[in-house]
Amino acid sequence: MPERLRLNEQNRKWWTLAAMCFALFMIMLDNTVVNVALPSIQRDLHASISSLEWTVNAYTLTFAVLLVTGGRLGDIFGRRRMFLFGVVVFAVSSAAIGLAPDQGWLVAGRAIQGIGGAFMMPGTLSIISNTFPARERGRAIGTWAGVSALALALGPAVGGALTEYVSWRAIFFLNLPVAVGAVLVTLFAARESRDPSVDRTGDYPGIAALSVGLTALVLALVEGNRWHWGSPAIVSLLATAVVGIVAFVLVERHGRAPMVQFEYFRSRSFLGANSVAFIVSFAMLAMFFFMALYMQNILHYTPLEAGIRFLPATVVIIVASPIAGRLSDRIGPRPLITAGLTLVAVALFLQSRVTVHSGYAQLLPAFSLMGLGMGFTMSPMSTAAMNAITPDKAGAASGILSMFRMVGGTFGVAAIGALFQSLARTRIDERLTGLHVPAGVRSQLVDNLGSGAGAKVLHGSDPHRAAQIASAMHDAFIHALSGALTLSCGVAAVGAVLAFALIEPLRALGKRPDPARHPEAAEPVGV
Repeated sequence: MPERLRLNEQNRKWWTLAAMCFALFMIMLDNTVVNVALPSIQRDLHASISSLEWTVNAYTLTFAVLLVTGGRLGDIFGRRRMFLFGVVVFAVSSAAIGLAPDQGWLVAGRAIQGIGGAFMMPGTLSIISNTFPARERGRAIGTWAGVSALALALGPAVGGALTEYVSWRAIFFLNLPVAVGAVLVTLFAARESRDPSVDRTGDYPGIAALSVGLTALVLALVEGNRWHWGSPAIVSLLATAVVGIVAFVLVERHGRAPMVQFEYFRSRSFLGANSVAFIVSFAMLAMFFFMALYMQNILHYTPLEAGIRFLPATVVIIVASPIAGRLSDRIGPRPLITAGLTLVAVALFLQSRVTVHSGYAQLLPAFSLMGLGMGFTMSPMSTAAMNAITPDKAGAASGILSMFRMVGGTFGVAAIGALFQSLARTRIDERLTGLHVPAGVRSQLVDNLGSGAGAKVLHGSDPHRAAQIASAMHDAFIHALSGALTLSCGVAAVGAVLAFALIEPLRALGKRPDPARHPEAAEPVGV
């Protein structure tokens, strides 16, 4: 083995960086790689729209709830130890998902995968910060952020290729060799580190309250149409959500070691940046979710063709983000975020105008504008949040920002999905009124909109009647998609107004923390 590849004191830090980047690549790839596989999962496991939403939400929800806690437990018990725990959990759950026999197994595996990600993500930055001296830390963090961006860009294409030529299950098995490499290199190269000054008390009441509140709310949104909004089950879930979220606020305000320091929100800019984080993820994850279904189920693109067609959005994000980061130092984050969310709103409006016969020429401008808007929003959003607090609080503030981002993505898929199902159900009922299709069959058709599974539901019907129902299903999908993306467009527009109203102009902002001294302030690209 060449000397430069042997592990020694001179290159130990670079081997450690490689392990952290391997792990980060895994986490960020799973943000976008799964969306392209959703139609294949839908057909293979006979999954409903609600189950597909949970495939995304189970991951983002557990990730969001435990992200800050994962960082705190690493500071208390050892960052390398918690990082390795996260990698192993992520790898084992990925294998379980790859072997999933049904949708329940899949959703459970995704929830556990989110737990692994929540322990891995903060560990990557903490270990890098502890390993590299200040003079080299900026270079190391730049590499870390670049790997994040690369994974975000490659996700749709990698997911599409594996789904088309191997199986959707392969996108999860891909994590196994990466995880093995990360574990081996971390064991041999990374040193253990802790923060002896951190409070050794975990915010377990806060975790419990937030988990109960958010899970109840997301479950009510996802299942509200199927269980009926006025049913005792949905009303009980909504009441539980209110109790859980109120309890979380009380625990955080009076707890000994809170996950969220509410005093930070006294700053208008910090409140505005977190509002933007919630909204931009709300719009982005919902768009990826439904456009992946649209391109494959309605336009009949293969998974690889659909994945490649997402590239303008992801590549433009990568190009625009560093430019926006530099511009925010000159003109301040407010104008960039306002312009970025305005572009996102325009992109979503264009996407809401698609039809059954839309071609990619109509989608390309919308994807490009979406990428540009996201790129102009993400880096300045992090800048605004970090500028709003003192440098010694950068790590805690970054954790809060990341949590709001993940919660926003969860709510985006859940809320937009609830509207989609409601509009689709109404449209199906309208179109099939004269065909005397039983209510139970109509419900199955809504669950399987555009997937081709509707043909199995109607097996044995005469061809003319089956053709009418197939046409109604396509029409219902487009009608529901248009309404759902219109709502998402409105949310993005509100975000632009909030950014302009809340985030302070450049002259009112303090000095931005130096990422080399406060690496927690360097947010990775993506959700």
